[in-house]
Amino acid sequence: MTRIVAGSVGGRTLRVPPQGTRPTSERTREAVFSRLAHYDVLDGARVLDLYAGSGALGIEAASRGAVRVTLVDSARRAADVARRNVADLGLGAVVSVVADDAGRYAAALAAAPGDPLDLVFLDPPYDLSEQALAGVLADLAAPGVLARDAVVVVERSTRSPEPAWPVGLEALARKDYGETAVHYAEPARPDGAD
Repeated sequence: MTRIVAGSVGGRTLRVPPQGTRPTSERTREAVFSRLAHYDVLDGARVLDLYAGSGALGIEAASRGAVRVTLVDSARRAADVARRNVADLGLGAVVSVVADDAGRYAAALAAAPGDPLDLVFLDPPYDLSEQALAGVLADLAAPGVLARDAVVVVERSTRSPEPAWPVGLEALARKDYGETAVHYAEPARPDGAD
């Protein structure tokens, strides 16, 4: 069972796809959102949750004050479960679900950015290649995709190397929770900018 930790729908439970996903533990989500509150990126945020699975990360962001959340997962079953979770929690005005490949979705954003994103979650399968992850990160770092003070959160196995941050993104921190490593990055600042 997966439960929303805090916010407007805190304590409510989420459905989880029967197979093919690795839900972020409640302990890890609580720690991630504590750090995000410290970074002050949740209230009023525009959020993208790639490899969303049940949508727990994006829904948690909506519960804590995000104003627009997009959940993206290529598995139709996972996208259907995420849609049911959004409907069950009454978050349809804030959260949308897209059944698409994360790499293709990120490439489309890079080509036509729209409103800049304040927060992006990437929780891909641990067997996703480092090269594929680097490609998605490069698209997210394209001009106009991220807001100036955005935060990118990447969840990987502790046995995986640090993500290959592209030009345009720089590491903020790494925290380990059991077998899970959570990496935080932000848009790179031009020399001399604060």
